[in-house]
Amino acid sequence: MTRAAIVLAGGASRRFGRDKLAEPVGGRPLLDLAIDAARAVTPTMVVVLAPGDERRLPADVRAVHDPVAHEGPLAGVLAGLAALASEVDAVVVLGGDMPTAVPAVLGALLDRLDDPAVAAAWLADEDGRPRPLPLALRAAPARARARTLLDGGDRRLRALPLALGAVVIDVASWRPLDPGGGTLRDVDVPADLPAD
Repeated sequence: MTRAAIVLAGGASRRFGRDKLAEPVGGRPLLDLAIDAARAVTPTMVVVLAPGDERRLPADVRAVHDPVAHEGPLAGVLAGLAALASEVDAVVVLGGDMPTAVPAVLGALLDRLDDPAVAAAWLADEDGRPRPLPLALRAAPARARARTLLDGGDRRLRALPLALGAVVIDVASWRPLDPGGGTLRDVDVPADLPAD
């Protein structure tokens, strides 16, 4: 199975108050930490940016842009899927504001797609609720279903794994790979930034 990653980086950082993806963590932009986690799982990656965002990315990372600004993460996923080569079978999707994602957990998500009956997989949180990111998707059905959802006016990222009948990986299965639970953490406000 050919794997790739999509890192969503097209948000407006409204709650953060400034461009959170450029915020330095350990001397590097926050976005680079999410890219590192994705790179540890697959060298094939696209980062989906807002229209006109020309931020500097690592040399081995391909930037693509949302066709319309701030249409939400589902539109970003579709833009990323559209940019990937047709031979990509499976993708892991994470937010650019997820600096503590653990590669082993991302890999476990992708491994669920080795079962041909599984079109998507996501992680349950401590309360047993599936979280929309990170997410593993079988590329072809995800591309078609995301387009259908967006054409029907649904902008919720959660709608995509639900429509694909996503497998939920429970906490007992993924937390041994990530005892601190960092894979589900994202940065919404400055207090969410990981300590240097």
